[in-house]
Amino acid sequence: MKRVITYGTFDLLHYGHINLLKRAKALGDYLIVALSTDEFNWKEKQKKCYFSYEKRKALLEAIRYVDLVIPEESWEQKKTDVKEYHIDTFVIGDDWKGKFDFLKDQCEVVYLERTPEISTTKIKQDIGKKE
Repeated sequence: MKRVITYGTFDLLHYGHINLLKRAKALGDYLIVALSTDEFNWKEKQKKCYFSYEKRKALLEAIRYVDLVIPEESWEQKKTDVKEYHIDTFVIGDDWKGKFDFLKDQCEVVYLERTPEISTTKIKQDIGKKE
């Protein structure tokens, strides 16, 4: 069984996220999503999510491409996750290109092209313009 892992916040879930998850799943048989916790988002990324971790997790678990959702609590956990979950392929958006090449000694690293016309940031900006 080929195992794939991806990481993200997945707040204000949109079709760009679904495209990423679908393409990630196509690279293997079992897709794990490491979902940034609320604490990690705030402390490390200075991001406040619209939806709580539990609600974002429930949304991801409802998507047919996702087999398992685990918490992402630190930047450093990627190396241990790859080992612990026997990961064959690490997948992330190409806006992170090169940042996770250090994992190449443990697994394949794939940077997928983002869906260009959509992002959570764009949704928030567009909503702000309407208010």
